[in-house]
This record gives sequence, C-alpha cells and structure tokens, in this order.
Amino acid sequence: MMGELIFRNLLHRPVRTLIGIVAIAVEVALVVLIVGLTSGILTETAKRIEGVGADIMLQPPGAGFVLGLGSAPMPIKIGDKIKELKYVQYVAPTLLQTNSTGGLEVIYGIDKESFTAVSGGFVFVSGHDMEGPDDVLLDDWAAKAKHLKVGDTYNLFNHDWNVVGVVEHGKGARVFVPLETLQDLNQSRDKTSIFWIRCTRPEHTEDVMAELRALVPGYTVRPIKDMLSTYTSTNIPGLQIFIDSMISLAVVIGLLVIFLTMYTTVLERTRDIGVLKSLGANPAFIVRALLMESALLCLGGIVAGVGLSYAARSVFLRIFPTLSVLITAGWIVRAGLIALLGTVIGASYPAWVASKKDAVEALTFD
Repeated sequence: MMGELIFRNLLHRPVRTLIGIVAIAVEVALVVLIVGLTSGILTETAKRIEGVGADIMLQPPGAGFVLGLGSAPMPIKIGDKIKELKYVQYVAPTLLQTNSTGGLEVIYGIDKESFTAVSGGFVFVSGHDMEGPDDVLLDDWAAKAKHLKVGDTYNLFNHDWNVVGVVEHGKGARVFVPLETLQDLNQSRDKTSIFWIRCTRPEHTEDVMAELRALVPGYTVRPIKDMLSTYTSTNIPGLQIFIDSMISLAVVIGLLVIFLTMYTTVLERTRDIGVLKSLGANPAFIVRALLMESALLCLGGIVAGVGLSYAARSVFLRIFPTLSVLITAGWIVRAGLIALLGTVIGASYPAWVASKKDAVEALTFD
C-alpha cells in the first residue's frame, strides 16, 4: 500500500519530480567529476613522471614536487659529479619551462642522448627524433589537442618550432624540445631544473640518495617510486579546500531543492494527510512515507547523476583530449551516500511538519 502511495505521489507532479531528480543528479555529478578531474590529472601526471624511467630525481633546494612550478635552475655541471657516484648508471638533465598559452603545461628541454638512456627512448607514432635545434616532439595526446602533425610549425615561447615527431604519451611531459635551445630562450645557459638519475639496480636507490645528500646538501632528492603516493589532493596547497568547498556547494544545492520539494509537497497534500490520519495513520507512518518518497527521488537522482558524470566526462575528453578524468566506483558510492544524507536532512523537517498536523484542521484545509 505504502509503495503504491509513494509512487503515485511522485507521478502526481511529474515536473516537480523531474526537477528534484535533476538537482540530485547535478549534485552527484559535481562530486564525481570534481574529484575525478583532480585525482585523474594528478594520477596521470605521476604516472608520466614514473614513465621517464629514472629511480631518483634531484631538484634545487626548496623545490616543490609539482614539477615546473617554482624550481629555479641549478648548474648543469652537477651532473658530471653525479655520474661519478657509485651505483649511478645514467644522468639526464632537463630544463622545465611552464607554458600557459591555451592551458597550463610543462615543457621539457632535454638532452636527447642522456634522456633516451634514462627513459629507454620514445615510441614514435609518426616522424623521427629531434635532429635540429628548432625541432620539437609532441606526445599523441598533445598532438591531438593542438591539431598538429609531423611537418607543421608550432609557435611556442614566441619561437617557431618544427614538429618532427609524435610519440606515445607517458614520458614525463607532452612537449619536448632540445635542452640548449630552451636554455637560450630562457636565458639559462648551462642551467637545468632537474636531474633524472637511473641507478645500476633499483635496490641501490637508497644508497645513491644518501650520497647525493652528502654531495649537494640542501638539494631536494626524491625517489620516483613514491611519486604516485605524493601526487594527491592533500599535498597540493589549497586543492583539498577547493574540492571540499565544491562538494559542500553541491550538497547544499541538493539539500535545498529536496527541502523545497518536500515542503511544497506537504502543503499541497494537507488534506491527503488529514484523510490518512482519519483512517488511523500514525505520525510515524506519515514520516516514513515522506522519507521513503524522498529516498526514491534520491535514488533516481543518483542513477541519473552517474549517467551525467560519464556523459560529461566524454564531452570534456572530446574538447580537451589531454585531460584525465578518473571516475571510480568508490567515489560514485560516496557521492550517492552524500546525496542520500542530504536528501534525508532536507526532507526531515517537512516530514516532521506533516506528522504534527491535526487531522480535523487538515481535512478543512483549502
């Protein structure tokens, strides 16, 4: 009986029911997409750094773990001393330069031979490796996003580059240029932002790190194997606050819509509530009926929200091919629970008001 009553109540005002479902769907989609976007970008960036193939990276003192942000160049001659250390096999200096045109990205200025030795070399989709000072390599995601192919000219840092190769993504950056050319453009001759260090064996990483700390005290030494655990929203200043704020905003929107929907429902059904009470329905029955109606509304919103999340991700990736949106089952469940909690809170007061209505007054309500 109660199930049929709830179902008919939802169909009685289809537009209002649809608005409620859409509001909850937007709430769920916002939570899933915000978390998916931030975690996807961070995870994908960390995997690309791991893909360089190094065991250790050496940065200047005070350098942040977000590469390309706030790391001052250091003397490239340090690399010669690093090569002399026991258990060091290869060292690749890389100059990082941030490009904010058309989005934020970090450009790698690399020495072709040493970077190939550390990383194992690029896998070419088309074209060939850099040969001239104005050559540039793009990974396949960047080439698709920038609509560039081998033979095109790419203007970067007010300098025209020749696109000579498109490579598979996963080797640190998405754009690679010759180290010396970027040094000249950046006025950083004989400077580098980072040293990628490959050990003779992975188990020698701790020994090499200890030697590096003794060789260049104060410099930042990080093992690459820890990058995935380091690149999280809690380690990015202000990012977790932003995520929490957006989730709170989504919850408030859903809560208010549910509150208004259910409160209006109670006002419109005052006579119906009076009839139910005159037939013997107790306050608990009224509260349960309204909360179950809200829960069913929420369930429809959660299902719609999951579908909206995947649809929005598809649109984002079509417009911005270099984005990575990681939608996980864990956060889908969390978003659903958040929406359900907001729904229960939003419907509780209207349900309480309905349960307290006097049967005689409710029957005379016009």
